[in-house]
Parts: sequence; C-alpha cells; structure tokens
Amino acid sequence: MASSKANAPLTPAVLHILLALATQERHGYGIMKQVETDSQGKVNMGPGTLYGSLGRMMDAGLLRESDKKVDPEMDDARRVYYTITGLGQKALAAELRRYHEVVAVAKQKRLSPNSSIYGYDYGV
Repeated sequence: MASSKANAPLTPAVLHILLALATQERHGYGIMKQVETDSQGKVNMGPGTLYGSLGRMMDAGLLRESDKKVDPEMDDARRVYYTITGLGQKALAAELRRYHEVVAVAKQKRLSPNSSIYGYDYGV
C-alpha cells in the first residue's frame, strides 16, 4: 500500500507543500510563504487549502508533526511544525520523475513555453 501512495500523482497543492518541506521543517505560515517564494509569487496558497492538504497528507503518511521547534525562542507555543516522512520523500521523488519525463517528451518534440502549436502561440 505504501508503495502505491508513493507513486500516485500529486495534486499541485501537495507538490508545493512537499517542495516547501523538502529542505526543512516549517509551520503552516512558513509553508505558505515558502510556496509563494518557490513559485515566484504565482501560487498563493490560502489557509483552507493549506490546512486541508496538510491533514490529508498526514493521514496518507506523507507528513507528520515535528517534535521539535526550529527556533524555540521565536516560536509561539501554538505553532505546529511539519516534517516530510520517508513516504513523502518517495512521493516527491516519483512526482519529480514524472515531471522530468514530461519535459523530456516536450524537448524531444522541440516544444518550449514559447512554441507555436497548430498556429496558436502558447507563449506567456
């Protein structure tokens, strides 16, 4: 069962959360800010999406609450820190492999974000 969870495609919200937690434990607001930074401001995750996703991710075994505080002197006692689990690391790695495969296909077809397909310009 764990293997299938690790290989299942991730939603964009779950992917962004795992990326935000890939390098260090964070509390909810820290995750939201890291997602915003990582996406260069293109993704603004609201609290409903964030905390709903965190709950589902913990239920699925992708995350867990951390036992430690990153900076105990600066932290509010109510802050909960989250850390990625081994299963979460595997799920993130599987998703990144899928993205690399998609990019490889696009390169093979000589497509880029500025490509014109069937006369329609998809450039941003």
